[in-house]
Amino acid sequence: MEKIVECIPNFSEGRRVEVVDAIVESIKSVPGVVLLDREMDGSHNRCVITFVGEPDACVEAAVRASGKAAELIDLNTHQGEHPRLGATDVIPFVPISKVTMEDCVRLARETGRRIATEHKIPVYLYEAAATRPDRANLADVRKGEFEGLKKEIETNVNRKPDFGEAKIHPTAGGTVVGARPPLVAYNVNLATSDISIAKKIAKVVRFGGGGLRYVKALGFELKDRGIVQVSMNMVNFEATPLFRAFEMVKREAERYGVAVLGSEIVGLVPQAALNACSDFYLQLEGFSEEQILENRLQVALVEQDRAISGIADKDQGLASSIGSFPDLVASGTPAPGGGSVAAHCGMLGAALGQMMGNLTIGKQKFVAVEWQVKDILLQLDELRIILKQTIQDDAESFNGVLQAMKLPKNTEAEKLARENAIQEATKHAVAVPIRTVEKSFEVLELLDDLAEIGNPNVLTDVAVGAQLATVAIRGAYYNVLINLSSITDQDFVKESQTKAETLLERAQEIAGKLEQVLKQALKKL
Repeated sequence: MEKIVECIPNFSEGRRVEVVDAIVESIKSVPGVVLLDREMDGSHNRCVITFVGEPDACVEAAVRASGKAAELIDLNTHQGEHPRLGATDVIPFVPISKVTMEDCVRLARETGRRIATEHKIPVYLYEAAATRPDRANLADVRKGEFEGLKKEIETNVNRKPDFGEAKIHPTAGGTVVGARPPLVAYNVNLATSDISIAKKIAKVVRFGGGGLRYVKALGFELKDRGIVQVSMNMVNFEATPLFRAFEMVKREAERYGVAVLGSEIVGLVPQAALNACSDFYLQLEGFSEEQILENRLQVALVEQDRAISGIADKDQGLASSIGSFPDLVASGTPAPGGGSVAAHCGMLGAALGQMMGNLTIGKQKFVAVEWQVKDILLQLDELRIILKQTIQDDAESFNGVLQAMKLPKNTEAEKLARENAIQEATKHAVAVPIRTVEKSFEVLELLDDLAEIGNPNVLTDVAVGAQLATVAIRGAYYNVLINLSSITDQDFVKESQTKAETLLERAQEIAGKLEQVLKQALKKL
């Protein structure tokens, strides 16, 4: 399995095992799909199924599962604590391996189109796949739930679906399909039956209420247990870790004299999310994921396999760790080129920031800012991963333009189709370096924060990181300009150019400030 996508459909059934079994079997019937997990919740009357597979196989499995759910689930009789729009309530696609967020957007839209066509269910797109800003947030799309949508879909133009007729499916309702980063469904249970307390806490915790940046939260009543729950979606567990959400819920509950009974994770969770919690509560100093037995074992087994197959590399020191990227750039092909190198510079800038952070935490002198530094480290790690993927995405976007140019142009219809394809591919070739600009600017801002609180012995390295991030922004800006020159959509051109120029100007100011800080520090030596 070369390209791997994760799909986590949520269905409005958490009490009838036979119904969930039938949905699971419809998913497993697709070759190339691997079922990872299934979770049922009676109080929410909802189940979450997780599977992975090749992109096209995941689309087929999602379409089949939504069809089976439409056969077996009637929203007119469904009751549960969790908000729901349809029998298949939401279908998110998540990139895992050799798949971009843009790929997942394409998968979401193909899935939505097929569900609407084959099952006559209206489909709305959300998160990265959203076609309009007021539908990016799932809660906004699901507002009013099934009952509200039934009343408004035919009369309110704002409820017109992205796919299908403006007509509710009589039993299956509507479905929301999208693309998003990995998410952790995390709940905290409280020792009270007062639902108003859970709702008040949820409002304080969620970002929409002025709380944590990457948290969505609701208060629910678990009638079968006689307690209430703060149910959260951690949409970026690296930038806002689980322990921070737990501590905030706990602190808010104490204001009402309520204790926390425990917490739970629904579905699967990345190991990194749990490592961050261990690090926080155990106050580990200098902890590295390389210390985890399973991680070290996996590395050892891979090295053993290489040795057995006769492809183990000789130890060439630090130079051997650079890889083949410089050779690929130096080869006689136009990609990877400047855009990929720009993203590479941004990635290295983030890495140098992580270097300073790791040389700051665990030292008594910086104990007062340790958790602030750890938060910056988590954000830099995410940005480094995104920029690393962008190296490849930039090369692929260039190849996409070349492929569009190779389309036939023998007839007027073919010429028009070719020109439209070139325009779309070129817009994508602009969107990728824009991402480099935005993410490298975020790196630069974090380096600026680190320079003020981090270990001053590593200040020169952070200054180098700032220059690399600035180079990344300027280099990506050049790519944006060259691609914009062939785009006919002037609104797109103006918006993209303004965004890139604004961030470049601000980046130069921050980099200049950091350089002055470095010069002043050097004078004191």
